[in-house]
Amino acid sequence: MDENNGFFEKVYEVTKEVPYGRVTTYGAIAKYLGTGGSARVVGWALNSSRGLSVFIPAHRVVNRNGILSGKKHFGGSLIMKQLLENEGIRVEDDKVVDFEELFWDPRME
Repeated sequence: MDENNGFFEKVYEVTKEVPYGRVTTYGAIAKYLGTGGSARVVGWALNSSRGLSVFIPAHRVVNRNGILSGKKHFGGSLIMKQLLENEGIRVEDDKVVDFEELFWDPRME
């Protein structure tokens, strides 16, 4: 469990760096951390972040196609969309509009 906690902490640190009004993917975070095949574990980490005392902007992390695949973990199907729209990100049919333009790659920034 300590190994997972260390990985989860790394996921949280990267996620906190995603700029306001931008999005990244589970896979991009995994690749940045040197564990390209662990996108699902990144998702588990972000799902676990709800109980933390510090805010982790998990709503800014979407799947590789820009789809809000983690929306069910936000306590309601519209909360993730609302959080993104509050940052000026348009979402249609549970997908980030202009995903390629808004994508933030932690390996490049």
